[in-house]
Amino acid sequence: MSFSAAVITLFPELFPGPLGASVLGRGMADGLWSLSTTQLREFATDRHRTVDDTPSGGGAGMVLKPDILARAIDAVAPDVDPRPRILMSPRGKPLTQQRVRELAAGPGAVIVCGRFEGVDQRVIEARALEEISIGDYVLAGGEVAAMVLLEAVVRLIPGVLGAAESHADESFENGLLEYPQYTRPQVFEGHEIPAVLTSGDHGKIAKWRRAESEALTRARRPDLLK
Repeated sequence: MSFSAAVITLFPELFPGPLGASVLGRGMADGLWSLSTTQLREFATDRHRTVDDTPSGGGAGMVLKPDILARAIDAVAPDVDPRPRILMSPRGKPLTQQRVRELAAGPGAVIVCGRFEGVDQRVIEARALEEISIGDYVLAGGEVAAMVLLEAVVRLIPGVLGAAESHADESFENGLLEYPQYTRPQVFEGHEIPAVLTSGDHGKIAKWRRAESEALTRARRPDLLK
């Protein structure tokens, strides 16, 4: 069964966007994964298709209404649907490569793209939405965040990149940042490719790459070494 992604959004026209390009787009065309979008406003009941209201207790902005979002989620993913339900949110747990691998190995995901000041807490709890953040900053909406999550996941689906070893040594896959990469020409603006990489000694190359990964991780992300 291929990976099936469903996105609930106020802006379905933004998709597939970059997800339809390059190897991700080819993977979609080859049936390795699929993407559907649902317009949240289709589940509004008034003639203005209103999906939000003012926050209880006061404050700026608007909040997505729980009843409308619940109807959309239930239509896209009824109780028997095994896919995890995800809400892209700056207050969510940080997205990690481990969670990406878990999602890539599963049947897909139902992703809710928030807007305005957020989503009514009651629907988050009632529909067991897993809140995920892509970083410590705030976007105008969850659509770009959903694309980030899906790109990270889809590229790990077998067959999308072509070869499993394509991502085996990437950053975060082995707990370290990836080592520096080089390619021809041999000399660029007076700087040569490190001699070990052209030595043909695969043992020395592997040792050099490991040392470089450890040094980069220690300098840039010491938290990973813990």
